[in-house]
Amino acid sequence: MITDPMFYWAAVPAVLLVGLSKGGFGGSFALLGTPLMALVIPPLQAAGIMLPILVAMDIVALTAYRRRFDKKTIAILVPAGVIGVTIGWLTAAMITAAHVRLIVGTIGLWFTLDYLLKRKGERAPAEHNIAKGGFWGTVAGFTSFVSHAGGPPFQMYALPLKLEPVLFAGTSAIFFASVNAVKLVPYFALGQFSTQNLTTSAVLLPLAPIGVMSGVWLVKRIPMKPFYRIIYSAVFLVSCKLIWDGVSEIALR
Repeated sequence: MITDPMFYWAAVPAVLLVGLSKGGFGGSFALLGTPLMALVIPPLQAAGIMLPILVAMDIVALTAYRRRFDKKTIAILVPAGVIGVTIGWLTAAMITAAHVRLIVGTIGLWFTLDYLLKRKGERAPAEHNIAKGGFWGTVAGFTSFVSHAGGPPFQMYALPLKLEPVLFAGTSAIFFASVNAVKLVPYFALGQFSTQNLTTSAVLLPLAPIGVMSGVWLVKRIPMKPFYRIIYSAVFLVSCKLIWDGVSEIALR
């Protein structure tokens, strides 16, 4: 088990923020989990510690949002997400976390700026599109595999649909539960589940239901317009941080 107190100063808020996201509130908060831990431990180790906690959070979220999801979104995105995870596994030795952070941050920033610049009143909900869903689902699966950063690509497809907040949260819960379950096999094959990592995950695990149920509580009490403003704001802020982290890491190489 990791015993450095500095690690837990970063890990505890990281797990709680990810839990809020898993509960459906501030969907991009999940992007902060691995980077916060990576301030004090190697990024790959941080990802390995986070995955079992994410799976536990998925179970809580699925219970909270059972039968509350958009079936067509799931049917389009989940198969694509599995393909993305497979691509991530096959290219694990070639792609660095820094490059993924830069890519995901750029996507998220472009997405939010496009939304703000084009918004002239309320835009009509988008229609489902298999081609777009297949693309963004694959990107979400890939970036989720590399650094648990599948939020912005998922939101690129899901947010324009303008689902009700509870329906959006339930759809997100099922998509990422499916992707994270698939990720267990390649993570094990790549040696990410060491005894130290799993023990540290177990120590942090009690925080998982606290964060998730807090997110669920907030989603069920915030009206639709403020909910989506919070989500877009979170995507913007986290995207800026990811771009900064990615550029900084690449510059130092």
